[in-house]
Amino acid sequence: MLLFARERLALLAVPKTGSTAWAAALGERADMVVRAPPPLKHMTLRRFRTRLVPVLERAGLTGIETVAVIRQPEEWLGSWYRYRARPALAGRAASTRGISFEDFVIAYLGTDRPAYADLGSQSRFVAPGSDRRGVDHLFRYDDPKALLDFMQTRLGEPIKLPRRNASPTAPLNLSAATRARLRRERAEDFALYDALGAV
Repeated sequence: MLLFARERLALLAVPKTGSTAWAAALGERADMVVRAPPPLKHMTLRRFRTRLVPVLERAGLTGIETVAVIRQPEEWLGSWYRYRARPALAGRAASTRGISFEDFVIAYLGTDRPAYADLGSQSRFVAPGSDRRGVDHLFRYDDPKALLDFMQTRLGEPIKLPRRNASPTAPLNLSAATRARLRRERAEDFALYDALGAV
C-alpha cells in the first residue's frame, strides 16, 4: 500500500495486480509504504477506511482518495496458481506443484479449502464498509495505461514500472463446466470487473 500525502492519494495493494511493481517504482516517492506483513500490505478498503484513515485524519491528512486495480477473475486465479507453483514453495501445503489448474479452481470454490487454494476475493477486497463508499478510482489490470496515465497526472511526473513478482508460466486449462461454475459462484467478482468496461 502506498500513500501520497500531498496528493491525498492511497494506492491499495490488491494481491496479484502489480502492487509490488508499483511499490518498486514509487517507494521513494511515497510518504508511506507498507510492504510487510502481508495483512498490512494488502489492507482491504474497509480496513483502510476504518483503521488507517482515522489515524491519518488525526494527523491532518483528510480527504484521502483510494486507488485500486482488479483483474479478470479467472486470470487472477491463474496468477495465484502459477505463483504458488514457484520452486520456493515446493513441498509446502501452499504449493500448487503437481495440481492442475482445474483442480485448483475446484478447490478454491469448495467450502473446506486446502492451503494452496485458500484465497480471498477481489470484490470483498474493495467492498465498501458501513459508509457505502467504494474505491474512488478503480482500474482494470489489463488496461495498465489507464492507471499509469492517472498516477502520472496526479503525481505530476513520469513513472517507469519495473517487472516484479512475475509468476512462472504454467498451463491454465479449465473445463467449460468449471468455468461456468466459477462465473456463477463468483458472480460479484465478475460483475465488478465487467462493470469497468472493455479495454
